[in-house]
Amino acid sequence: MDGTTRIRIGHSPDPDDAFMFHAMTTGRFDTGAYEYEHVLLDIETLNQKALEGEFEVSAVSIHALPDVLDSYALMNCGASMGEGYGPRIVTLGEKSLDEVKSGTIAIPGTKTSAHLALRIMIGDLDTQVIPFDEIMDAVKSGRVDAGLIIHEGQLTWKDEGLYLVADLGEMWAERTGGLPLPLGGNVVRRDLGEEACKIVTKHVKQSIENAIADPSEGLAFAIEWGRGIDENTNEEFVQMYVNERTIDYGPEGRKSVRLFLKEGQNIGMIRSDLDVDSLKFIGEE
Repeated sequence: MDGTTRIRIGHSPDPDDAFMFHAMTTGRFDTGAYEYEHVLLDIETLNQKALEGEFEVSAVSIHALPDVLDSYALMNCGASMGEGYGPRIVTLGEKSLDEVKSGTIAIPGTKTSAHLALRIMIGDLDTQVIPFDEIMDAVKSGRVDAGLIIHEGQLTWKDEGLYLVADLGEMWAERTGGLPLPLGGNVVRRDLGEEACKIVTKHVKQSIENAIADPSEGLAFAIEWGRGIDENTNEEFVQMYVNERTIDYGPEGRKSVRLFLKEGQNIGMIRSDLDVDSLKFIGEE
């Protein structure tokens, strides 16, 4: 129709993102003059595309957020946060954390939040970038000594015969007095204009609320992106990362994002000129 504003949403091909954006990209509610379509790419590619300003809305790693803040604003909805759980370090056979530190660990990308969390919690390591969905195979084949797994691998590692060394979300909670581990967020491109940014953010929030209130259709859609997982695992994974915190970061969530970025500054992985305390969340009430 005339006057339609087309918005492309870049997000990762995993069940929680598919579930989150399902309602708004399939017309489950009225979005007025805004028409949404989604583009599925792995998170490391999305981080790079956001640097280039490719999509009007994008999921990004919180680790990559400082690099795109000139062009994008962070939404107060759409967070992927681990409530005492998160990316996991796995090995083939039982190993200690000290043994992991002395070997090579596969990571899903240098700008992923999993990588930043690993460095904050563990320190310097010998890392090797491997696509997230190939990491467990790399561990099993002996190509690397350990793997940092994200997405549904956080639930399926045991089925692959691997050993859990540590959970970074659990370590972050212990380090911060119980704060959730910030992993991913949604950003909207500033050149749309302030009012449009607010409207698009409102639609994203509505999409999340719609999915949570009536999950059956969204879950059926999400499982298509789950790389062979069963319905129970699909639902468990979606519920881990799409919840009340996804609708609104809340004070604890916003505090944790700021602390995560400050910790990154302390180890030289986040640009030092970023005033973390002044970080704005579009749609914060």
